[in-house]
Amino acid sequence: MADPVLAPRSPFVGLVVTWAAAAVVAILIGIFTPAALMMTWYAIGFGLCVLLSFTVQLSRGETRGFILRVSAGSLGALLVMGIVSAGFGIAALFGA
Repeated sequence: MADPVLAPRSPFVGLVVTWAAAAVVAILIGIFTPAALMMTWYAIGFGLCVLLSFTVQLSRGETRGFILRVSAGSLGALLVMGIVSAGFGIAALFGA
């Protein structure tokens, strides 16, 4: 007898986890890092978000669309971190 086919889990949960982690990492870097080392830490934080995206999507256990989900998670993390870092840059420009 064949096992019943289960409905696939939503891929958006893994994406949102990666994007939320990117936002938290970017905010922490913007608050606690000196200005001279900020871009270095943003690169390190983005690398960690890419690894998190791989981990979350691998734990999902579905091969169909894996590359698309990992790239969407990584690109979203890059955009989130870019928006947060632009906000910190504008705040630094106006002396806030």
